[in-house]
Amino acid sequence: MDGQDDAKQSTADMTAFVQNLLQQMQSRFQTMSESIISKIDEMGNRIDELEQSINDLRAEMGQEGTPSPSDPVKTGEEPKSGGDS
Repeated sequence: MDGQDDAKQSTADMTAFVQNLLQQMQSRFQTMSESIISKIDEMGNRIDELEQSINDLRAEMGQEGTPSPSDPVKTGEEPKSGGDS
């Protein structure tokens, strides 16, 4: 009957080892999950700040009455070439 007791002990040891391993993995995944969520929140805050900065710049440009950088010169009104015809 000694062999049967050894088998039971071995099974109990293996069960305890697997449970401990699973707990460690769960803890590590939880830590990684919290870290990822934290970084996503930080990125969201940075995007919000960037949007606010863009809106501030747009408002500033609108108040100054400066032309948009994408349209610095009105084309069609002042042709730069071919005007000698």
